[in-house]
Amino acid sequence: MEVVQVLHMNGGVGETSYANNSFVQQKVITMTKPITEDAITKLYCSTYPEEIAIADLGCSSGPNTFFVVSELIKVVDSARRKISQKSPEYQVFLNDLPGNDFNTIFRSLSIFQNKLREQLGPGIGPCFFTGVPGSFYGRLFRKNSLHFVHSSYSLQWLSQVPQGLESNKGNIYMASTSPPNVLKAYYEQFQQDFSLFLKCRSEELVDGGRMVLTFLGRRTDDPSSKECCYIWELLAMALNDMVLEGVIEEEKLNSFNIPQYTPSPAEVKYEVEK
Repeated sequence: MEVVQVLHMNGGVGETSYANNSFVQQKVITMTKPITEDAITKLYCSTYPEEIAIADLGCSSGPNTFFVVSELIKVVDSARRKISQKSPEYQVFLNDLPGNDFNTIFRSLSIFQNKLREQLGPGIGPCFFTGVPGSFYGRLFRKNSLHFVHSSYSLQWLSQVPQGLESNKGNIYMASTSPPNVLKAYYEQFQQDFSLFLKCRSEELVDGGRMVLTFLGRRTDDPSSKECCYIWELLAMALNDMVLEGVIEEEKLNSFNIPQYTPSPAEVKYEVEK
């Protein structure tokens, strides 16, 4: 089954939902807030557009979804008030894979909008929300239609499990015991996906548009280092024990691999420069 059909965070607002287990992701969004604020401020102050189209790619569900959007709108509103400029209208696109819990997002939308109006007071422009289900490893929006693209903790997920991983037996990801062709397959899949992502966004962004992308990476040049692979090695050990106990079939374990890649800064830079 294709990744786009099955990959999504746990929906709802229960104990095991993503909404109640995404504090690390929220911390990362807070850490990168100065970069995001600087980017949206420079975007707005360069042309003072009458409307701003914002896309959050890999929005998931829960408080983090609206946290990013509210911060962006607050920054723009603060900048326009300083020069007594009329508020722009906002178009917000929330994107994730089709299995994402969009229902929970839109059930809480009116509460978010009312809270935002209370915080910013009169004069704030209308804000329109649209859900956009689909993979960001392809075109999602019209040409020259976006002003600002944000994505956090999503781009480490690949569009598919790399091809040619039959020799990665006993592992579910890159590991110290993985043969070189497995590491090569993962890297080539990342190259293909990330370059396609950049190409699609370059067509969708307006001239002078901005992007802030945050995703898991690694410091070392070794893609199989414990820095990025240790958690998957531990899970593989547990799954191998379950095979020995007869809980799962060895064939199923050997056919399962995680569709994720955590690139180094040099690998990201290389794709951007290409």
